[in-house]
Amino acid sequence: MSVETRLPTGVDLASEIDRLRKERNAIILGHYYQRPEIQDIADFVGDSLELSRKAAETDAEVIAFCGVKFMADTAKILSPDKIVVLPDMDAGCSLEDSCPPDKFRAFREAHPDHIALTYINCSTEVKALSDIIVTSSSAETILSQIPPEQKIIFGPDRHLGGYLSRKFGREMLLWPGVCIVHEAFSETALLKLKAQHPGAPVAAHPECPPAIIDHADYVGSTSGILQFAKTFEGDTLIVATEPHIIHQMERAMPGKRFIGTPGGDGNCNCNICPYMALNTMEKLYVALRDLSPRIEIEEGLRVRAKRSLDRMLEMASGTIGRGDLGPVGED
Repeated sequence: MSVETRLPTGVDLASEIDRLRKERNAIILGHYYQRPEIQDIADFVGDSLELSRKAAETDAEVIAFCGVKFMADTAKILSPDKIVVLPDMDAGCSLEDSCPPDKFRAFREAHPDHIALTYINCSTEVKALSDIIVTSSSAETILSQIPPEQKIIFGPDRHLGGYLSRKFGREMLLWPGVCIVHEAFSETALLKLKAQHPGAPVAAHPECPPAIIDHADYVGSTSGILQFAKTFEGDTLIVATEPHIIHQMERAMPGKRFIGTPGGDGNCNCNICPYMALNTMEKLYVALRDLSPRIEIEEGLRVRAKRSLDRMLEMASGTIGRGDLGPVGED
């Protein structure tokens, strides 16, 4: 039975979601790539780890994470005593799918002298097999602290890993995963946009392939791109990441123009994340009403995964020493 057929007739979804949020003592998190109506009703809008950390600091008993599954999993890792629901459990991630835990384990075992520096866009099981988790906003800070003689595996995003490798001159073994959205951006379409808007800077996410990065005036996380949008000189910005971030840009800077980079030949919707699009207001309402679908993680696995996240937070804040950078992996 579809979600829509289970809804009360004539229900005002926004009002009902707000009522359930109060009744459940819930907090609603919305990623920048969610559709505008979900961003507008969320308590917090942001990057995945930023959202999970904010939720952990609240006294909410329920977290409704409007994002994709690895993000909701991260919220549960950091808030094990809270109920975490995801509006659609099929909201996955191509990067997570590209890195099955058994294959990642075998890859690690084949390279025992390497530490695993792993992008947060991965499963809980892969986090538990990793030494340090990174986000697109913390990766450079963390990589700069790893001694140059230390060999590194970077996964699952080969484009982010390749960008870091080129920028820091660090050779790394790259897992061959990609984000299907950022991989789809067209260099030809981007060059046409630049010709149509001479002087307009390009802001790109490091998950983009090199052909897009090479044309960017700014490369950074979604929150970094949003900050760049607030500070760049000019009135037009070309944005090379999932286009729903533009909703926040337009809200903050209504006098500026923001243009999303097309995917494919410019005539498709492949610049929109199909996984993020699975979450709807209807599904959010049902998730709060039924407290389902619910994220559950076995405690031993959660603790192992949290260690690599904790190490990232320590390194990002400068509270870990160079002598403490050995593998953590599994016990």
